[in-house]
Amino acid sequence: MIFEDGHQIFLAVLLLVVFAAFVKEWLSAELVAIGGLIACVFAGVLSVTPGMENNALQVFAHPAPITVACMFIMSAALERTGVIDSLGSWFEEVAAKSPIRMLVIMMLLVSGLSGFVNNTPVVVVFMPIVLGICRRKGYTASRYLIPLSYAAVVGGTVTIIGTSTNLVAAGIANKVMTPFTMFEITPLGVTFVVVAFFYMLTIGRKLLPDRVTLASLIDTEASREFITHAFVKEGSPLDGQLFAESNLAGVKKARVIEVRRDGQQVVEALPEVRFQAGDEIVFKGRIQALLGIKKNADVDVRGEEKLGLEDVRTESALLMEGILGPESTLVGKSLKELNFRQRFGVLILAVHRRGENLRDRFEEERLEFGDTLLVQGPAEKMRELFEQKDFINLSEPHHSDMRTEKSKFVLIALAAFILFGAFGGNFGIPAVPTVLLALSCALFVMVTRCIDPSEAFQSVEWKVVFMICGMLGLGMAMSQSGLAENLAKGVVSGVDSLSFVDPGMKPYIMLAAFYLLANIMTEMISNNAVAALLTPLAIYVGVQMGVDARPFVVSVMFGASASFCTPIGYQTNTFVYGAGGYKFFDFFKVGFPLSLILWLVASFMIPMLWPF
Repeated sequence: MIFEDGHQIFLAVLLLVVFAAFVKEWLSAELVAIGGLIACVFAGVLSVTPGMENNALQVFAHPAPITVACMFIMSAALERTGVIDSLGSWFEEVAAKSPIRMLVIMMLLVSGLSGFVNNTPVVVVFMPIVLGICRRKGYTASRYLIPLSYAAVVGGTVTIIGTSTNLVAAGIANKVMTPFTMFEITPLGVTFVVVAFFYMLTIGRKLLPDRVTLASLIDTEASREFITHAFVKEGSPLDGQLFAESNLAGVKKARVIEVRRDGQQVVEALPEVRFQAGDEIVFKGRIQALLGIKKNADVDVRGEEKLGLEDVRTESALLMEGILGPESTLVGKSLKELNFRQRFGVLILAVHRRGENLRDRFEEERLEFGDTLLVQGPAEKMRELFEQKDFINLSEPHHSDMRTEKSKFVLIALAAFILFGAFGGNFGIPAVPTVLLALSCALFVMVTRCIDPSEAFQSVEWKVVFMICGMLGLGMAMSQSGLAENLAKGVVSGVDSLSFVDPGMKPYIMLAAFYLLANIMTEMISNNAVAALLTPLAIYVGVQMGVDARPFVVSVMFGASASFCTPIGYQTNTFVYGAGGYKFFDFFKVGFPLSLILWLVASFMIPMLWPF
């Protein structure tokens, strides 16, 4: 019998609800995970009593989320000191000589970096570089962005620290078996990189779609517009008049995009603005429209006495693409609700979402992570907009104030992390736990001012950290309640009932099944959640079958990381989804054969590298 008491029944129902909440996105993932943890405490499955074995608060001291947070800081330090940016610049210089050369160098460089650095900033740095090269060379960007994301995904499997999925699974397993070393999974990880590399150069390259990015929908030369600034004079008929009642509201070929008063932007919605003498009005339109506006609408922004407007300056409007990141404060709000044009002084011309390019009626759509926005406005406003965390600039690489003189310190920290992690306990090098190494290196890069403490803490994706903590709690509940053990017994009994299968082959079938289950689940919910849920089950299955559980844990690690079939299974896929103008099915068409090949490779190689 799988369910022995009320706690196990409650936990089984809770897991189903949590899974459904992840898939349906009823709430953000971290709220669902922490909510599940709290529900376990209220139900009595877990406690908060100090010293108790089922103390839920232990998850906040678990090595996995602490190590993940430190690796976010290390990645941010590499970015802040210009190390990643320098590699990106080098790539731009050497890679653009031919399409195939660009694909080869990009995948090798990105997969190598992702083995030691959080792969999200790697993809964020390389996306605008790849898009820029494609624009200049006439290449199709959609033929490079999926390979960019896939290279980052497989690169994360090369080391234990390459992805948080590995850290979560290893952190759970290390309590009951010999701890995983940093490079223990490298042979299989490198095999994944090689397989993905040759797949994308052969089969995958033929399956990649030719899609247009959002900016390419508009002929930037033909639609280039200019910004004109004008002041309302004393005695102007506009003084005291509402915009909606003025002649300016009827101008068709040039439009008002902003009103400034006493040097500050007027925050009211444009139709509600009542002009005052001294107001600065910002117009936008094509140069012919601005110069001929008097003839077309009886309005002259270049000294027209009738309206009392005095010309200030005219400048070109830039057209750029930006993508909403996971930490953007704009997510969940509409452009209309944000009063975007008045707030930021720029226009949103179109939005790309889930394979569709929205050109009309998108102002009331609530923005989502991964949305790509086509933005137009003056250079100063665009710079201010993209300096915020809300947007990631896709039109050109973003060069912030780098601390390049500190790069040697962050490289020393990374080298020390790799050295002690790889050879600790050998050759006279002391063995240091991974979590202590991570904490030490994070402290070192802050003390040496590679990154300020405030920047370091802002760089941590706390949503990921708390989601991991919540899912670790659910994993603990499965173990403490006995549900994981009973599920393992049920799974093993099911396999044992297959009388036509040779007993010696059953562990191999189980391993392949675990990888496949983890792989399917990670396309729907967070890879960290999959690792936290399936690792305890994998350990118990190994115990029930009387074999080493290590191969099963490895299958969960790799299966949960290998997300290629959907744009929502892995964060880097979501980033390139909007930027590349892809459709949802593009990922399945390109990624399913790769997922199938890697499943076969893992099912064959894991038992060879980690015998039962």
